[in-house]
Amino acid sequence: MRKYSALLLIVLSLVLLLPAAQAADPSGATNPATLEGVMNSIDYTWVLICAFLVFFMQAGFAMVEAGMVRVKNVANVLMKNFMDFVIGTIVFLVIGYSLFMGTDVGGLIGDPRTAFLLIGEAYDVGTMLSWFFMLVFAATAVTIVSGAIAERPKFKTYLIYSAVVTAVIYPVYAHWVWGGGWLATSDFMVELGGGCGALDFAGSGVVHALGGLLALAACIVIGPRLGKYTKDGKPLPIPGHNMTMVMLGGFILWFGWFGFNAGSTLSGNQLVIAKICVTTVIAGAAGALTAMAISWRRAGSADFGLTVNGMLGGLVGVTAGCAWVEPWAALVIGVVAGFVVCYGVWFLEKKGVDDVVGAVSVHGLNGLWGLIALGIFADGTYGVYAVDGPLVTGLLYGNA
Repeated sequence: MRKYSALLLIVLSLVLLLPAAQAADPSGATNPATLEGVMNSIDYTWVLICAFLVFFMQAGFAMVEAGMVRVKNVANVLMKNFMDFVIGTIVFLVIGYSLFMGTDVGGLIGDPRTAFLLIGEAYDVGTMLSWFFMLVFAATAVTIVSGAIAERPKFKTYLIYSAVVTAVIYPVYAHWVWGGGWLATSDFMVELGGGCGALDFAGSGVVHALGGLLALAACIVIGPRLGKYTKDGKPLPIPGHNMTMVMLGGFILWFGWFGFNAGSTLSGNQLVIAKICVTTVIAGAAGALTAMAISWRRAGSADFGLTVNGMLGGLVGVTAGCAWVEPWAALVIGVVAGFVVCYGVWFLEKKGVDDVVGAVSVHGLNGLWGLIALGIFADGTYGVYAVDGPLVTGLLYGNA
């Protein structure tokens, strides 16, 4: 009881140190009944709908992961997915969001007092909209790891991991790119990026590469499942128990990805959302078709799991540049992503990395590919996260 009393005392002390809500607008009452106010309301509605779609992606991850494991481990995987969001919500409220979007401190983190418990000036509809949208992105990054290390970690250990990533690891890196941190704003990065700094429209790097590389580290530390490798190191198949769940989860994720990518405009008034939806669906389809063809050629029949992962890899690959690339470029990005998924999965398996759902290849390797693809294919027709921002131009369009 002593440790819980001490924790409660710390929380109450922090609350008392924060200012009362003076400039906050918790009801949205200051929104004017003008054209500007209507446009603002459209943006709010759009962002919330997209956030709901990204939230629903948690069900997609749960279905894919549950279908890929053996029957005896389904409940454990589902519980971990569920608790990712439950725990993530609380720690993101207490510290994660402030480290992410708070007032910048030396380019490294946001001020942890900025939006603590969403009180004070943070008790505002604008801040709450941002908090909710960023929460569902954080939850996506965290839950990528659960499938990769399925059937191995203790439940208590996984809960600690989930809390630490949502509270600190994800918010700090996200701040560097999206929250005004050094990767986006330092003179060196701005010059290196042709006047733009580090860019990642919807999270190939911030969400997917981060989650995928965390998955790689976790797989290496935990080691493979019992029975995955022979004594001489040859990998053995451990098939998932339900491909119907995998298919359903894959479609849910594809559906939710339109909110993930198009919602990152943070505005329903930016008609580039149509382009984003087009590049998103093309890359996903191209990744699936490529992975299917490669697996078919290798084994004599198409591998359904790899085909779904090819689709997911294509989506991950186009996420960084979905607003900045042409449809033909999205097709190329998806094709490359399909190759990366297949050969990445096979290579890592040979090296002793037991990744149950292929998360390292889908999210980690293709997250990095997405960042590279952005620098190659950005066509210079859309600005930095906005119509009126500096135009984003890649290598093929003259930005060398």
